[in-house]
Amino acid sequence: MSQMESMAGPRPGTQSGVGHAGAIPIVTLGLSLSLFFVISYLVCIGGYLLFPGFPVQHSALSIFLPGFELLSWRSFCLGMAESFIWGWYIALVFGALYNFISRRIER
Repeated sequence: MSQMESMAGPRPGTQSGVGHAGAIPIVTLGLSLSLFFVISYLVCIGGYLLFPGFPVQHSALSIFLPGFELLSWRSFCLGMAESFIWGWYIALVFGALYNFISRRIER
């Protein structure tokens, strides 16, 4: 095996490393999902403020964000907090399930 081959890793189709799923770091997943949802929320609210005539039902956010109504400061802050919480909820449930199942499969 040449130095180039060892630096490139295993060849495609070989079995080394196949089937060894690593655990998902829940804190990293929680922070990244939460920030993704907060940024998406801010883009949605920004779109509503910049293009109020755009045919998108921003009031549909109240389906996923209880207490949200367009648009007051209290509602804006509540929506941002709930977006962050949704990210952590998904990370905790999905991350825990994935890590549990991947450990069970490796046995």
